[in-house]
Amino acid sequence: MQKLNKLNFLTAGFPSITKGNFFGAIDAIKQLKLDGLEMEFVQSTWLKYKEKEYTDKVIKEKKDLIFTAHASYYINFASLEKSKIHASVSRLVQGAEACASVNGYSITFHPGFYQNQNPVTVYTTAKKYLKETIKIIKDKDIELWIRPETTGKATQFGDLEECIKLSEDLEMVLPCIDFAHLHARYNGINNTKEEWRNMLNLIEKRLGRNALDNMHIHMSGINYTAKGERNHLILKESDIKWKDLLEVLKEYKVKGTLVCESPNIEEDTLLMSKYYNKLK
Repeated sequence: MQKLNKLNFLTAGFPSITKGNFFGAIDAIKQLKLDGLEMEFVQSTWLKYKEKEYTDKVIKEKKDLIFTAHASYYINFASLEKSKIHASVSRLVQGAEACASVNGYSITFHPGFYQNQNPVTVYTTAKKYLKETIKIIKDKDIELWIRPETTGKATQFGDLEECIKLSEDLEMVLPCIDFAHLHARYNGINNTKEEWRNMLNLIEKRLGRNALDNMHIHMSGINYTAKGERNHLILKESDIKWKDLLEVLKEYKVKGTLVCESPNIEEDTLLMSKYYNKLK
């Protein structure tokens, strides 16, 4: 697994100033002096990962930039339909192959939905099929972090406890902590330094210091109701106390990647990066 020596700031997808294709996005990231980007495979795995000449060129062009990936939105490891679970396995494997082909750091995904099932049953099912998926990925000699993401609605499988437990029970798994989702999922809590410290303490207690040294974080402003997440917002248009969060991440010497999912993409990524790097 890759080891990162600091907290790196990435855009979720191509910066808005991108000209042309993926190589244009790489040039834009360099121009902005950011650390990398998250490849959004949410609708399709668009990267030509089976073409070695292409992936070699990507690796050469990206140099020290860091890539993560977001797998398909059409993943549900707890579906009541076996065909959808099998399709979910294939989609995550495909995303992992694509991410690994350009030396990606980790891939995240939304693990599933409760669909009125008992949460214990959902956990058992999700764990079973995620374990099968990881075996397929390992058999392809792929080594990267597989990241179940904390989700923004109570109807979605993937609260902090569930993502930590999957990480305890399965190899190659660590959580993707979406702080905005955890703020929205519970209708506005998880927005203080004390709450964020409690989260990081829990992660370290259960998963070890290695988890804080290898974090995959999602961050943005967020709009929500009592039912949870509605949509992402620009940081300054949201009630989330992002500066306080960055101060806590600095305090805990967190390493890994922070991916900004705000609608204004690079503006909020730069805002957070500049603020964080000025902190003592």
